[in-house]
Amino acid sequence: MYEFAVTPAVTQLRRPGVTITEVEPGSLGEELELRPGDRIVRVNGRPVRDHLDFRYQTAGETDLLFEVRRQGSDVFEVEFDREESEPLGLMFEQIVPRQCANECLFCFCKGNPEDARPSLFVRDEDIRLSFLYGNYTTLTSITEDEMKRVIEQRLSPQYVSVHATDLKTRAYLLGVDEKRADISVKLQRLIDNGIEIHAQVVLCPGINDGAILEKTLRDLAAYYPGVVSVAIVPVALTRYNTDERLSRVTPEFCRDLIAQLSGLQAEFRSTLGTTFAFLGDEIYLKAGIDVPGREHYGDYPQIEDGVGMVRTFSERFDELMREPAVAVSSLDPGRRGFRDPRVSVLSHEPAGSEKPKELPSSNYGTFITGEMFAPILSEHIAHFNEVFGTEFHVVAAPNRYFGGDVSVAGLLSGSDILAMRDFVEGEFVVIPGAAVKSDEPVLIDGMQFSELESGFDVPVYAFDNDDIAAFFRKARAAGEIK
Repeated sequence: MYEFAVTPAVTQLRRPGVTITEVEPGSLGEELELRPGDRIVRVNGRPVRDHLDFRYQTAGETDLLFEVRRQGSDVFEVEFDREESEPLGLMFEQIVPRQCANECLFCFCKGNPEDARPSLFVRDEDIRLSFLYGNYTTLTSITEDEMKRVIEQRLSPQYVSVHATDLKTRAYLLGVDEKRADISVKLQRLIDNGIEIHAQVVLCPGINDGAILEKTLRDLAAYYPGVVSVAIVPVALTRYNTDERLSRVTPEFCRDLIAQLSGLQAEFRSTLGTTFAFLGDEIYLKAGIDVPGREHYGDYPQIEDGVGMVRTFSERFDELMREPAVAVSSLDPGRRGFRDPRVSVLSHEPAGSEKPKELPSSNYGTFITGEMFAPILSEHIAHFNEVFGTEFHVVAAPNRYFGGDVSVAGLLSGSDILAMRDFVEGEFVVIPGAAVKSDEPVLIDGMQFSELESGFDVPVYAFDNDDIAAFFRKARAAGEIK
């Protein structure tokens, strides 16, 4: 899920156009004398609402006319020709998220500490962000204009939080009336127009489990292949969730759920050719049951929702262990060994813009991660140490910041990580890259990354799975040379 740099946005929502934030030197945009701060309000006479509109309206066009508003100036026109698909070299402001109007019983925002960074309190309900980043929407308040936009601009796939197809249950979970909770006509319209849907069920024990869950999955399977997949993930309760209507997800509940769905998943594989209904990794880990094998997940349609991440990591780690010996000098730190399978062609980040991260030079250090993933990482790292003579250690950090059921690595706070400093061994520390904000070096409790670094006596690195893969390749090569 993408997280936003949230600022007061009332004026932004009302202003037409999209603001340029950067013009690449030597680009066509610079040649046209466009500047950061300029707002492109129309393209070939059509209004522009955001960078998605701009990308859509300029895609494949060679004859272009921009209407541009410059601060302190009137609107002026820029007319030009370009080669087909010639890049403009423009970067744009982020989309201001449309806010959610539901009062979901289980909303994670209700479980935030008061001092959590502001962006965590934003409840977005935005079809644009669903397409771009896999954010889930409920479709309860989608407008006709938004529906038309999804269809016209082919904003597919869309990620939809269904939770239950039983209307009384869905209305109860979302805090809306049954009429608004009913999205069956909207779903059918999107599917009839070729928009793929990935659905989600946040499972709340005693509310949308059991027979209601089976009904939900069968109802959604009836839409297949329009509804491509369903992710079933457990409700996460922090120590700040005090609603008595919600119950914690226990290991016993998880074991019963796995048993309940195994037969239905087998049925779907037989009738649909896909598992279709996927349980989140957390359910297997909490149950003490191994996650399914590679074939179970197909092309990992719900990996961004925590479905298949453990299997993917294990498979890729095993592949890395089997790779032929590689010299250190030939290593590519930017090699994407753990690629995100869902890459938007309309991303506002230019392809290849990421620079390879600096990697530790030592083979003696500590990985700090969440309690849930720590046993998996420990097992693989122990094997790596045994084969290549490295000295890597894993430390599981309890999440005291949120408390409750929260044990995933991406929700570790700066204070949680700092609390583990006495357990660090070696010459560096690696923390989960997901624990650091995507567009700013700050952790979930507002601690700056620089402040976190100063709390350790060794360098601290924030690595995602790609970075870890690159580092292990480097460490492996060094071990082989020795």
